[in-house]
Amino acid sequence: MYPALPYMRLMREGFRGPGRGEAMTIVRPTGVEKFSEADLAGLREELLHSNLDSWQAADLISHYLTVRGYGVSNKAARTTASRLEVEGYSVERMQEEFEKLALVM
Repeated sequence: MYPALPYMRLMREGFRGPGRGEAMTIVRPTGVEKFSEADLAGLREELLHSNLDSWQAADLISHYLTVRGYGVSNKAARTTASRLEVEGYSVERMQEEFEKLALVM
């Protein structure tokens, strides 16, 4: 389970907004989702040793993100898979790409 975003917690706890003469503060999350280095390393090994083509690698990446609660565009997953394949699947690069690719559901 992912931690609740600050504004979701306020809504759940009955936040009613500002009273008269008060300004409303909008709370925006500043953190970026970090995927576990161990999980990324495991996915990297699977991608490197499974002899997958770009479409199959994109399906595997999509599955990895979907299982963790993210939506994924198939086209974006294929682009990411191709980019990672060319760059050698470094864990750091995978983290960067997945941060851009993962759509919060």
